[in-house]
Amino acid sequence: MEDKKMLFSAIQPSGILTIGNYLGALRNFKKLQDDYNGVFALADLHTLTVKQDPAILRKNIYELTALYLACGIDPEKSILFAQSHVSAHTELAWVLNTICYPGELSRMTQFKDKSLKHEDNINMGLMDYPVLMAADILLYQTELVPIGADQKQHLELARDLAIRFNNRYGETFKVPEGYMSKSAARVKSLAEPERKMSKSDANLNAFISMDDDPATVLRKFKRAVTDSDDKIIYSPEDKPGISNLLTIYCAFTGKSIEQAQEEFAGKGYGDFKVAVGEVVTSAIEPIRQEKNRLLADKTYLDQVLSNGAERAERLAYRTLNKVYKKVGLVLRKRG
Repeated sequence: MEDKKMLFSAIQPSGILTIGNYLGALRNFKKLQDDYNGVFALADLHTLTVKQDPAILRKNIYELTALYLACGIDPEKSILFAQSHVSAHTELAWVLNTICYPGELSRMTQFKDKSLKHEDNINMGLMDYPVLMAADILLYQTELVPIGADQKQHLELARDLAIRFNNRYGETFKVPEGYMSKSAARVKSLAEPERKMSKSDANLNAFISMDDDPATVLRKFKRAVTDSDDKIIYSPEDKPGISNLLTIYCAFTGKSIEQAQEEFAGKGYGDFKVAVGEVVTSAIEPIRQEKNRLLADKTYLDQVLSNGAERAERLAYRTLNKVYKKVGLVLRKRG
């Protein structure tokens, strides 16, 4: 790979992504792969911490692969692969488990949150997946990890484990830094704008899916919760619904909040909602169509994942072999 900094990012194939995921992550990947050596993974092993329908999980893996490509990931420039196709991830996770402490994992906010949501399936994978996440990152001598605010704790654990291993066994891992996009927008629910937009929301009108067609996008924006006032101004405390729509409009147009407020001064909520729907549609509809085109060719998607796994393995086992030597294991002699 070129002499650029290594960047690693992974998304779970656990369902259709929203425009919040697009603005926070997927939209940036095309540019990031030009500036860095990009390693992009489908974190399929992480999805197993929650009960999955096997057939739906397999479908979601192909869906996310196609979406990555439709959003501009070039499999020649970047490495795109499924986490489960590179066994070094779980092998390194085991070694890192031996230097990670139970208290560190039990304090993880997401473990607490998911334990409350899935009380019938509080499993060890749910507690331990931050260690697997650390392995994902450290295997590729990653220097930058695109993260959202809710992932800071996991990145800190990866950093702590890298430093702890280096101190105990000698310099082995690069200590990764977080990368937060300056343009990332905090997109809220269209039905309850005090909450984050979520693909798992039971109310389908609360989020815009990357699979929504233009008519659906427009209908959902027309139904978006606002308020009884008629002024289009940014005020998250007093007007969370309108403020959320302004945030979305500006994220997709590149305009400032001030410019948007001026543009819609004196106009009604109906016109504004239609305008937001139209700019969102113009951005995501070409992606939706390209994704559907790619999904029709599973052979191509399998080839992309296979080639990506081969390239990822070469990098991953370079690190894993170094780790095994450091801890005193005897490497298998091949040939």
